[in-house]
Amino acid sequence: MPKTPTGARRRQRVGAYGICVNADDQVLLTRAAPSLSVAGRWFLPGGGIDHGEDPRQALLREVTEETGLRVEAGALLGVLSDVVDLPDGSGLHTIRIIFAVDRWSGTLRPETNGSTDDARWVPVEAALSMPVLPYVRTALTRLRPGDHGVVAEPAREQTDDRPIR
Repeated sequence: MPKTPTGARRRQRVGAYGICVNADDQVLLTRAAPSLSVAGRWFLPGGGIDHGEDPRQALLREVTEETGLRVEAGALLGVLSDVVDLPDGSGLHTIRIIFAVDRWSGTLRPETNGSTDDARWVPVEAALSMPVLPYVRTALTRLRPGDHGVVAEPAREQTDDRPIR
């Protein structure tokens, strides 16, 4: 775990994210906008949960904002947690609630003036070699839903980056 300096500001963020895989085994990813410290990195669509907001509703709102798609949240696939030191010296603890996305409709388009600047379908295997945030790799290799929204086996330890199906 990163060592945030004593007295440095500590923050916590809770977000809802979706794994959306189409019939061609492509996953929907969004790219961080230039204004973010992780600019150019790819992540699952989704984002912060507003105070009092249901996580599933947050997922629907965030995916629509970032991609233009209207989605239906499926099964809860897991919860991921990480702590990182930010460039300003503060520590950020992020808790990510990961859902399967069972259905979607609409036309894919990038977000304008937001936290992302691109959205695209990427073959799952190719996504694992892209500049993704670490949680994306974990989600795609350990939490990925099975075919047609059926949840894969529970996450288990593995020593390589092959997806568990």
